[in-house]
Amino acid sequence: MRLADKLRDEKVFYSVIDQLIRSSTSIGANVVEAKSSHSKRDYIKYFEIALKSANETKYWLALVKEINQNNKILIDNNLKEIIEIANIIASSILTLKNKK
Repeated sequence: MRLADKLRDEKVFYSVIDQLIRSSTSIGANVVEAKSSHSKRDYIKYFEIALKSANETKYWLALVKEINQNNKILIDNNLKEIIEIANIIASSILTLKNKK
């Protein structure tokens, strides 16, 4: 969100920032939704959606980094964080699928 605030002043980023906010907030929303699932299958499904959102967020961050070098450190920190989050979610999915 801090990155989005920094880029809001540049009109070229409006649609990119909108997508970045949507994809990044979708991660947490789907993890929360998974917690209220009634079946293991649904639980996994929401984690898979969260992983897709994390991957989409990586794409948007990489695009912003390519276009705007002014916030490189902040973007790199966000990229590292989203990669860690995606790895945790992917690992959780594998664990859930391997449990009987």
